[in-house]
Amino acid sequence: MDWDKLRIFHAVADAGSLTHAGETLHLSQSAVSRQVRALEESLNTTLFHRHARGLILTEQGELLFDATKSMNKRLEAASARIRDSEEEVFGDLRVTTTTGFGTLWLAPRLPKLYEQYPDLKIDLMLEERLLDLPMREADVAIRMKEPSQADLIRKRLMSVRMRLYASQTYLEKNGGIRDIEEISNHRLICQSPSSVQVSASSTLVQHLMTYDVPSLFTVNNYFGVLQGVLNNLGIGVLPDYVTEDFPDLVRVLPEIESGEVPVFLAYPEELRQSKRISAFRDFVQDEIISHRRKIREAAALE
Repeated sequence: MDWDKLRIFHAVADAGSLTHAGETLHLSQSAVSRQVRALEESLNTTLFHRHARGLILTEQGELLFDATKSMNKRLEAASARIRDSEEEVFGDLRVTTTTGFGTLWLAPRLPKLYEQYPDLKIDLMLEERLLDLPMREADVAIRMKEPSQADLIRKRLMSVRMRLYASQTYLEKNGGIRDIEEISNHRLICQSPSSVQVSASSTLVQHLMTYDVPSLFTVNNYFGVLQGVLNNLGIGVLPDYVTEDFPDLVRVLPEIESGEVPVFLAYPEELRQSKRISAFRDFVQDEIISHRRKIREAAALE
């Protein structure tokens, strides 16, 4: 099969238009059209339904597009490995993690990484959905559970727990809390039990809900919970890694906490030699060592 024709087909399928594909490929619309028709003739099938508003893949076209997408990702991976044979750390790095960890812990620390490697181009994708690393939806992931996908290199980074925090201003205005039964006298800020979150967090929230909390503010990520706590709205359920960057948070009911949540870093086996991956992995590990040390020092002062 003609690789050049497949490349042109992929561009047309991705763009949904001969004109747009031609612009991407720096070819005329007629040249693109001829190549697509030649590919259809060689396969003895129709790959596109042609409409006034654009092109729509046929069932056979969808099958071929799935194949070219997979080929394209493998070519990108090969290109990345070739680029990473250089001594310098540079280029694209797609990182995926949860919204909470990404906004509250990782993103604030990335300036240090850019100081070391200013030519990195990091695409930080924050979502609860597990992206497919072997299919290169991302290069590296930090998740709150051990990835189950095959052909991944995994490293456990640390463990976190969800705990209860409030601002000093809120406690001075609304009174302290000495017993879990008193939670009903306060506003609770948390993720909804039905939102996407680790099971340990959901279990803790469901437990707190059994105490008939009359005033409640739920939000679908920990960044929103933290903003509510910092603005004196109530007592929030937050991961313990926020305390380093927000030392004014006051922990309440220290005996109440979630089960342990493991944090894993993972990346595809085929990127084992990637200098960008190695640089990011080593940076995160160093930051976590520093984070743990500061947490221990703060606990010793309490």
